[in-house]
Amino acid sequence: MAHRALVIALLPAIALRALAVLGYPPSILFYGDSFAFLREELTPGTTRPSGYSLLLALLRPAHSLTLVTVLQHLLMLALAVAVYALLRRRGLPGWGAALLVTPLLYDEFLVLLEHMIMADAVFVVLVTVAILLVVWRVTPTTAAVGGLLLGLAGITRTVGLPLLILTAAYLLIRRYGWRPLVALVVAGAIPLGAYATWAKVEKGKFALTEADGNFLWSRTMSFADCSVIKPPERLAVLCPNMPVEQRPYPPYWLWESFSPLLKVPGTANRNQLAGEFARAAILAQPGEYAAAVATDLTQLLRWERTAVDEKTPYKFPTAERPLSESVRGIAESYEAGPAATRVVEPFAGWLRAYQRFGYVPFPLLMLALVGALATALVRRRWDALLPGVTALALVCSPPFLAAFDVRYVIPAIPLVCLALGLALGARSPSPQERAGTPSPELSRTAT
Repeated sequence: MAHRALVIALLPAIALRALAVLGYPPSILFYGDSFAFLREELTPGTTRPSGYSLLLALLRPAHSLTLVTVLQHLLMLALAVAVYALLRRRGLPGWGAALLVTPLLYDEFLVLLEHMIMADAVFVVLVTVAILLVVWRVTPTTAAVGGLLLGLAGITRTVGLPLLILTAAYLLIRRYGWRPLVALVVAGAIPLGAYATWAKVEKGKFALTEADGNFLWSRTMSFADCSVIKPPERLAVLCPNMPVEQRPYPPYWLWESFSPLLKVPGTANRNQLAGEFARAAILAQPGEYAAAVATDLTQLLRWERTAVDEKTPYKFPTAERPLSESVRGIAESYEAGPAATRVVEPFAGWLRAYQRFGYVPFPLLMLALVGALATALVRRRWDALLPGVTALALVCSPPFLAAFDVRYVIPAIPLVCLALGLALGARSPSPQERAGTPSPELSRTAT
């Protein structure tokens, strides 16, 4: 059988996801984010776009959180098969392509995100499929579908917005012609423009969120010194009131009662002033800003994802988590019944045990990314640069714009695998293939 290695790799991966479904029904709910997505009233999000909420709304008539998680599990399995298919097309043997997709199949964090009511799993699939389509074969059709998916990724998580620009730059630099480029940009602009228009109608502002300034301001709380920044009076209210060495991690400044951000009235006004303060702080203290970003990026050198005794939401829970009264109605309305995460043994215990070792350590992931980019340059596998640079952007941008979070690194995993496979595979499409006629060499390699 030509694809025996893939089938062998898929079976245990399916079993892992079955453990999640059996061990943690109906789903895992994440802090306040899950409940914001599950609300019956569809409105443009303030701190995050509501693209994922639209998907949940489409599935609401089934009243099943299990349906949502099973769909997310299936999407990730299908993504692994799609990456495998492209790598085989580029000349990798079955065992090699199957080996490169094993992180997609077996990384415990991906399984966790698939089982959460969170936008991350859908975002991973949208971005990777879009990049995969563009490098598979560039035509106006594939570029348009890729652009549409990247636009949908942008209204799912705003970190997806620069990826449309990166992909457009790739098409421009590689001179694929104006038709694919226009198709990509126009198709990508459709969901972004439609969503921003919706926000304009509902909230009076043409934007995807009203929190970009807030997040950048929270980033500056790692170092901001108002005696150096000297902000005008209208921004001075946002000055931190505790010494740098005592300040908590940036995200806490967005929500906790001690945050001066909460003293500013009005959502739009708060976001605007926070953005102005953040830009002033970065211009006044560029060295401190760079040092804060560099400190966050050193987390990529940490071998262990989470320590055994570390308190984090990024672990499969050991006990049922009762829902507070403020959010229970939201989840139970969607589920049409009890919605709290149940812990069913022994399935849950087996999955927790697997979580202690079933992941790609970040140092190895970064080594693979650097190796893929270097190999692509040396071997002139230019199409490997698109997923590689996209993965780099996803990993590096959060510390510049908000803060490092383990969850923000995970979307890079399938892109790194794709980039590495393309760098090791056959050469990039020739001009003949760009026009739709494969070159003889590529035809021989793909068979």
